[in-house]
Amino acid sequence: MLATRLWDRHGTGGLRFTELGFGSAPIGNLFRAVSESEARETLDAAWAGGVRHYDTAPLYGLGLAETRLNPFLRGKNRSSYVLSSKVGRILHAVPPGQGDGAGKWFEVPSRREEYDYGHDAVLRSVEFSLERLGLDRIDILYAHDLDLFNHGTPQALQARLDQFMAGGYRALLRLRDEGVIAGFGAGINDWQPGLWLLERGDFDLFLLAGRYTLLEQESLPFMALAASRGVGVVIGGPYNSGILARGPHPGATWNYGPAPEWVLERAARLQALCTAHGTRLIDAAFRFPLLHPAVVSVIPGGQSPAEMAGNLRAATAEIPGDLWRALRDEGLIAPEAPIG
Repeated sequence: MLATRLWDRHGTGGLRFTELGFGSAPIGNLFRAVSESEARETLDAAWAGGVRHYDTAPLYGLGLAETRLNPFLRGKNRSSYVLSSKVGRILHAVPPGQGDGAGKWFEVPSRREEYDYGHDAVLRSVEFSLERLGLDRIDILYAHDLDLFNHGTPQALQARLDQFMAGGYRALLRLRDEGVIAGFGAGINDWQPGLWLLERGDFDLFLLAGRYTLLEQESLPFMALAASRGVGVVIGGPYNSGILARGPHPGATWNYGPAPEWVLERAARLQALCTAHGTRLIDAAFRFPLLHPAVVSVIPGGQSPAEMAGNLRAATAEIPGDLWRALRDEGLIAPEAPIG
């Protein structure tokens, strides 16, 4: 059985996360088309393996991921799983061939995305997500992609952060205070905006993709502040776009692109130490973020039943304690990173 972690920042019973969560971007036809049957088989494999934490977003497949979750979740006891989605984009229907996401999303609805972190847009986004999901409740809402990775320049990012704090933040605060959602935060690819938000608002949970992993720990200032405030962190992208799952090899990817030399070299050192301690690199990569007290769940991608089986194996792996100490001694884990 998968281990679970309780997040209860407000003392109201909180939410119980399985340490392995399901990130739905891959079944939104990320980088390749996935059939309806394969998507459902992958979801069924996750549920059978004990996964009870599901994350989605309007962006994923331009609505496709949410609509694929609809029949899967229908009929399941709503209190038996934790569901998160995101706000910050409104999807507009456009004629075929004029939609966004070419080369990234395959065989998806023709939609154009519009960033909008304002008060009314956030509420509209929630309504649209509920319709696609066929549900009447989402547990967690994240402001999606408030980061430099998506907005390009510090000036553009700051404008979006300011828009969110003046508008969308107030909407989410009200939804939480009224008990419509259990918590809210941001889903981000860079840790610095998370720190900025934590210093200025009352947030509950963050989804941080790729920035607190066995390969990278520069986000420790953000992680420490989150832990000190009882703010949960869900870790996305624990394998850094695959290099920690398959190891360094020709064509290895990192951060959604070709892995640079420093990443290949560091991953090779990580893999060598893991091998010397009888551990698969992918297992250590999954388990490492869970050593931090802020982390409530880890959500790697899974686009097929086979990939889901691999994630389930990694989630239940036993890691020898001396491996973490060896990695720290070799300078591959930051001195201040918790290792148990």
